[in-house]
Amino acid sequence: MNGELFAPESGAPQNLAPGACLLPGFALAQACELREVVEQVFAAAPPRRWLTPGGRRMAVAMSNCGPLGWVSDEHGYRYAALDPDSGRPWPALDARLALLAGEAAATAGFAGFVPDACLVNRYQPGTALSLHQDKDERDLGQPIVSISLGLPAVFLFGGLRRADPCLRMALHDGDVVVWGGPARLRYHGVAALKPGRHPLWGEQRINLTLRKAG
Repeated sequence: MNGELFAPESGAPQNLAPGACLLPGFALAQACELREVVEQVFAAAPPRRWLTPGGRRMAVAMSNCGPLGWVSDEHGYRYAALDPDSGRPWPALDARLALLAGEAAATAGFAGFVPDACLVNRYQPGTALSLHQDKDERDLGQPIVSISLGLPAVFLFGGLRRADPCLRMALHDGDVVVWGGPARLRYHGVAALKPGRHPLWGEQRINLTLRKAG
């Protein structure tokens, strides 16, 4: 399937690789609740484009909720209990969102997942996320749960080396991708978001990425 772009039928779980699963429309029924969660997070901790250790601004605007939040600056990538812009704790991780993430992880074969960090990422037309690994967490035995909201995007799911071929798949509003186990350190990214307007989310894509960071 390397290089293939596909959109699975809604509701049918799709195995992407050992340890990786796409759950089409899994979060769609909670759309209104998730919109409320995102609005509350952004009101308390507005999304911002972090500075990379190399001195460049990231394309994706990010915020966090939960006991730990992912941050980046000239000192490196890490998790922090306080928002560096305000000095206050990150907004609480909504219980409904944590439950949804746990249910998605269990459906994909990872029972008992309890996240303590949620990255809330805002993509606008033209925004892309380069290939990377999620490896700043202490326990790499825990999966990643990624919830897509709003405009559709093309998700790039590669291998354990940056140069490995990537699977290209369309992610739509409410889709959830879970990866862990042998797939936990696979490279992944998002192609540049195409212009459009979603009836609930407007001209943007929101990605909720839940993790066990501490």
